[in-house]
Amino acid sequence: MIYAQILAAGKGTRMGNVSMPKQFLSIKNKPILIHTIEKFIMIEEFSKIIISCPEAWMEYTKDIIDKYISDDRIELVAGGKERNDTLMNSIRFIEENYGLNDEDVIISHDAVRPFVTRRIIKDNIEKLKQYRAVDTVIPAFDTIVRGADGELIDIPIREEMYQGQTPQSFNIKTFVESYGRLTEEEKNILSDSCKIILLAGEKVAMVQGESYNIKITTPYDLKVANTIVEERD
Repeated sequence: MIYAQILAAGKGTRMGNVSMPKQFLSIKNKPILIHTIEKFIMIEEFSKIIISCPEAWMEYTKDIIDKYISDDRIELVAGGKERNDTLMNSIRFIEENYGLNDEDVIISHDAVRPFVTRRIIKDNIEKLKQYRAVDTVIPAFDTIVRGADGELIDIPIREEMYQGQTPQSFNIKTFVESYGRLTEEEKNILSDSCKIILLAGEKVAMVQGESYNIKITTPYDLKVANTIVEERD
C-alpha cells in the first residue's frame, strides 16, 4: 500500500510571536496545512493520508480539516518529540491498524511546504518502485561553505551540491530497520530521515523539486507564500 504522511507536529518557534503553530497560520484566508492536504487528496494512489499534529492540537486540527476537506482516507496521529519520532508514530499507527507488508511505502511531506506539485509527489511514488528511499532536491545555485567554530573548513564542488526539500519517501520496513540500528545519541541528533537510510548502507534516489516548493519557517517566508498565491490567482 502507498501511504502519505503530512508532518504537522512542529511548534514553529522561528515564526516569532504567533498564537498557534505555523502550520495553522493562513495563506490568503486558508490554513497552510489545508493548502498542503489539498495537494495530496488529488493523488489517487494513496490508501491513507496521515496527518501528524501536536497532541494538544488534535481537536483543532480535526475541526479545520472537517471545515475544508471531505476525504475518508485522512487519519490524525499525534506527533513525536522530533521529526523521526513523528514518522515512527505514523508507521506504528499503520502497523497496528493495517499491518505492514514488504512493499508498503510512505511519502512524508512537510505541512508547511504548501506548493508541492502533483508531479513531485508522483515522481516520488514512481522512484520507490526502483529504490528503497527517495529524496526531493533542487540544485544549490549558491556556493556552499562548510565551517565550524567560526572557521572555514571546506567549500564543496557546487555542481555536486543540492538543497533538500520534501517529500522524502521510504519503503516502510527499510526505514524501520534502519532507524532501529541507530544509537540513542544518533536518534537525538539526526534530523534528516534520508540520512538514516544512508547510514544503513542503502541507496537514496533523487527527485527534482521546484524552487517554489518553499518551507514556510519565518514571517518573511509567510509573506512570500502569500505573494505566490496572489500571483497564481
